[in-house]
Amino acid sequence: MNVLVTGGAGYIGSICTEELLNAGHSVTVYDNLSEGHRSAVDARARFILARPEVEGDILNAVRSAQPDAIMHFAASALVGESMTNPRKYFHNNFVNSLKLADAAVDCGVKKFVFSSTCATYGPPEKIPMTEDLPQRPINPYGESKLMFEKALAWYQKVYGLEFIAFRYFNAAGASEQFGEHHRVETHLIPNVLFVALGKKPQVEIYGTDYPTPDGTCIRDYIHIKDLAQAHILGLAPGKTGFYNLGNGDGYSVREVIATCEKVTGKRIPTVARPRRPGDAPRLVASAAKAIRELGWKPQFPKLDDIVATAWAWHRKHPDGYPD
Repeated sequence: MNVLVTGGAGYIGSICTEELLNAGHSVTVYDNLSEGHRSAVDARARFILARPEVEGDILNAVRSAQPDAIMHFAASALVGESMTNPRKYFHNNFVNSLKLADAAVDCGVKKFVFSSTCATYGPPEKIPMTEDLPQRPINPYGESKLMFEKALAWYQKVYGLEFIAFRYFNAAGASEQFGEHHRVETHLIPNVLFVALGKKPQVEIYGTDYPTPDGTCIRDYIHIKDLAQAHILGLAPGKTGFYNLGNGDGYSVREVIATCEKVTGKRIPTVARPRRPGDAPRLVASAAKAIRELGWKPQFPKLDDIVATAWAWHRKHPDGYPD
């Protein structure tokens, strides 16, 4: 297929682009490089520098790419920032996404694959989390993603734009070529590995008094290549709806740090900090629906393997991407 990947210079988009190309698809990447990196775009892909604030830019990009399908990763994704600057999140994650959906309809695109988030659920009523749980986001980031999920459901019903939305849990790991480099790094595993690399003195643990076995938050980690494979499976005609993507296993902050120590052979100093507002004690996915309906099977279910791939990439690229 011919696939337009928005946000293809970012962490998840870059590796999904790589995996699409490896699977024989052709890819056009559309990215404004505000968060992504030009050198993170696979050399086999065509690149369009995005200017979504310019009237008609999104439509012109879709017309130029003439895609069979769109994979939409481009988004603002810092929960804390969304609480202080909701305008940015509703504009980028909803308004610009709506322009992209409009362009898909106008250009006759048949398939739309959306990068959503478990933040649409808010605090879960049960663990593991299934797709039928109530969606009650507690921040503008999750709300903006949920708004576009709802819009896609109506676009499918009215315009026939077939969509699939993947609600991620914690993406982690790397391919041999591409890895995780955010300009503002909030994710736990890279921040722990920065200590192992000597780039940070210690890891901050936000909250040590949660109702969990060791008092720290528990999260579900999914390898980035497994995430990419789910998106490729989602391109199949007739596959539609909402799917959680996670491993179904939760690891506490302290367990992640211990795993990083084991993989790197380095001691990781820590310092306890107060809880952050809005952090749930435990977020673990049920991906049974994706496994059952899409035939998806994670190839890197163990945290050790996820961390090992991240560590290999960070050792080769201690300063991340050059641009």
